[in-house]
Amino acid sequence: MQTLENMVHSNQGDYVYLYKKMFPYLRPYLLRFIFAMILTVPIGALDGAIAWSLRPYMDVVTIKKSLEYAWYIPVAIVAFTAVQGILNYMAAYLNGWLSQKITNDIKSNLFSKLLNFDSSFFDKNTSGHIMTRFGGDPDSVTSGLLSNIRTLFTRIFSSLALIGVLLYNSWILAIIAVSVISLIIIPLAIVRKRIKRISEGMVISGGNLVSHYNETVAGNKILAVYNLANHQLNRFKASLQDIFYLNMKMTKLGGWIGTITHLIASIGVAIVIGFGSYLIMSGKLEMKAFVSFILALIMLYTPLKSIGNTALSTQASFLAMGRVLKLLEYEAEIKNSDNPVVLNQVKDSIRFENVWFEYEKSKPVLKDINFEVKIGETVALVGNSGGGKSTIINLIPRFYEVTEGRILIDAADIRNIELFSLRDKIAVVFQDNFLFGGTIKENILLGKLDATEEEINKAVEDAYLSEFIASLKDGINSQIGERGVLLSGGQKQRIAIARALLKNAPIVILDEATSALDNKSEAIVQKALDRLMENRTVFVIAHRLSTVQNATRIIVLDNGRILESGSHDELMQRADGAYKNLYHSQFKDKQASLETV
Repeated sequence: MQTLENMVHSNQGDYVYLYKKMFPYLRPYLLRFIFAMILTVPIGALDGAIAWSLRPYMDVVTIKKSLEYAWYIPVAIVAFTAVQGILNYMAAYLNGWLSQKITNDIKSNLFSKLLNFDSSFFDKNTSGHIMTRFGGDPDSVTSGLLSNIRTLFTRIFSSLALIGVLLYNSWILAIIAVSVISLIIIPLAIVRKRIKRISEGMVISGGNLVSHYNETVAGNKILAVYNLANHQLNRFKASLQDIFYLNMKMTKLGGWIGTITHLIASIGVAIVIGFGSYLIMSGKLEMKAFVSFILALIMLYTPLKSIGNTALSTQASFLAMGRVLKLLEYEAEIKNSDNPVVLNQVKDSIRFENVWFEYEKSKPVLKDINFEVKIGETVALVGNSGGGKSTIINLIPRFYEVTEGRILIDAADIRNIELFSLRDKIAVVFQDNFLFGGTIKENILLGKLDATEEEINKAVEDAYLSEFIASLKDGINSQIGERGVLLSGGQKQRIAIARALLKNAPIVILDEATSALDNKSEAIVQKALDRLMENRTVFVIAHRLSTVQNATRIIVLDNGRILESGSHDELMQRADGAYKNLYHSQFKDKQASLETV
């Protein structure tokens, strides 16, 4: 799985390809888009009408010296401008509407992708980078490109109309003016690659900034108790400095392009005025034509002076589009096979056959794991930290894919089982269960969204939550705060257990579900876990060996290998056995702690 920094589309600079790929998002709103583009024709053409109107005005005022019709032209200019303003408003409204609609469609598709990404994706990418790429980039694509498309079309039709006025007044001066304009392309081509590098750096720095916010919210207690406020502030300031540096580089590029284009435009106007004066003096150009020509030329050149910022904005939008397309085209590594088997029920066993697994290439975490769990058995995985216990249970619901070997459920390789039906048969209770913002009931219902009140009440009762819920003013509808911050560790665990009970899955995974609790909380949570484990196939990771003595089988892991397995009694009878040594070690530690109290 690539990190987000490396997920950049290979066709990022191919504008035709990018627009082609984005067209399906525009198609549902194509008529509105076409109408918005049609509006740019009169908006642009009216610029030419205003410039052209000076020629007949000069005829009336300077040649005929008549004021009888002279007021027509100023009124017409005001009328033209008013109509142009109304059309601009309509085009801007349509542009905003289209931008928001397309942005929402892209974000919905990206979020759908995000929900199906592998666990390795979240291991390798920070929340800040994810939020920037999945939330910020779609905004940049649509708001930037649609606005720039509208501006581009308006400029095209405005330029055509104004060039028409130039040609009408003096074809010689028109050739000079248009030739100068073409020189503006040169600085834009020079800075294109630099803009790409800076834009990509800004995305990374922006992601780091969002991560600082997320870490500060989630880790506020750690920051406080370790007096890390200044340290976190310094990290934040460093990220701000990076963004400032990159923004200033982009500003310098935009300013440099603006200065060059302004200079080129000034040179063009100077040449036209100089040569135009010669044509007037030699009688080859009328003053009224020259005045109309100069106004048209200024109207043509003025937008070009801001072309630097427009170019930067357009390039940034295209880069964002390339990043969005890369995410939309990314296929999760863990997905259904071509002809997946639906797992309706677990009938016989779950078996690991010669399983090897590695998070990083050539660094195996599991090495030749072999064991079988019959339906209804409880298997405990024990051993020192880093031995591979959590990795084993993460492979069962296919959070990760085995590197070698296979995992079978009723003789079917789980890679050939439909992913939804596989995970539908598994319930998990972690050491630190994630609770969503909302109420107790809403979190329990995640186990079964269409559960009846009777089913919910049964889950609450079996999870030993009834007394706690009864003590709350709003009962089961009480708010628990973000990530359950208003609850104790034991209360959060019991809500997670109630959620698992409501799901009623035949396979239960308990990942050190009581290790972070005090003795009193552990006792009541253990009673709830006992209810959850009844008549189910259970995988238990336990730090405290006293909690797994009744397991059907205990598997001892060390450095990714199985050292021994058997029941508690069997393993305790082995002279110098790994489990026996672990058990006695914990017993001695417990005795020592009691003696010091």
